[in-house]
Amino acid sequence: MIKTENLTKVYNGNKAVDGLNLEIAEGDIFGFLGPNGAGKSTTILMLVGMIEPTEGKCIINDIEVARNPLKIKEIIGYLPEDVGFYGNMTAEQNLDYFARFYAAMDATERKKRIGELLELVQLDGVSQKVGGYSRGMNQRLGLAQALLNDPEVLFLDEPTANLDPEGVFQYRELTKQLSDEGKTIFISSHILAEVSKVCNTIGIISKGTLIARGTLEELKNELGRAGTENLRIIVEAVEPLPEITHVDIINAEYSETKRKVIIESKSDIRDYISSELFEKGVKVKEMRMEEPTLEDVFMSVYRR
Repeated sequence: MIKTENLTKVYNGNKAVDGLNLEIAEGDIFGFLGPNGAGKSTTILMLVGMIEPTEGKCIINDIEVARNPLKIKEIIGYLPEDVGFYGNMTAEQNLDYFARFYAAMDATERKKRIGELLELVQLDGVSQKVGGYSRGMNQRLGLAQALLNDPEVLFLDEPTANLDPEGVFQYRELTKQLSDEGKTIFISSHILAEVSKVCNTIGIISKGTLIARGTLEELKNELGRAGTENLRIIVEAVEPLPEITHVDIINAEYSETKRKVIIESKSDIRDYISSELFEKGVKVKEMRMEEPTLEDVFMSVYRR
């Protein structure tokens, strides 16, 4: 559904985006991760037809964006990081104004669609003008605007930046609902926890270059292969544990009662530990391996 080929943007001799090649499947929720200044927003602006690439191209649903910017806007929705509305108008009036840009929507359809969207983002019944809205309310109205034309592809730039915990929860539920309806969703963020909770695939960008891509599990496996993180195995027993020795064990921290140990190991040796403790008659209460978090993956891949 989304494809970029050697996508490049140069500002004053500096490459904000450098030879970006991406392919995102229909119905996917793709998380675009990177720190501020990595090239995330510049990439989105090229994808939605707001700026033209210096080199390369981006294609959405077989339509080249730079050649058909108006046609692209018929099938996409876009929530920018800093959404803006007319402060002297209500939410309904703002949405009606923007909906008029879509020639296919007549007055009856606009009214119906706007009512549905305001209910969806929990702004129905709010009569005050947008100038008195909180940042979170503005963000929710921005999401409603992005969905006005029932887009096939939705671009969200830092969508949870201004939301309270309840708003974040609603955003997660809505994102999954939209994906279930077949929409492709591209989320740009530097909030790692949010990306890990809603995205199916992840891309990490650094200084305009894509440095890693895949599912969270694939990135974790890449992290393991790189040898940048050892495994942590936690073992709890009913009685005191004997000393566990293995060539792959780097460190083992026992609790004061010796009933718990945290083992740092080069490999997954849980089968070995289980056999050893069984032979010594030790009853295991719990044994688990701590998986690397998205933060671990991001920092390891990013630093590398």
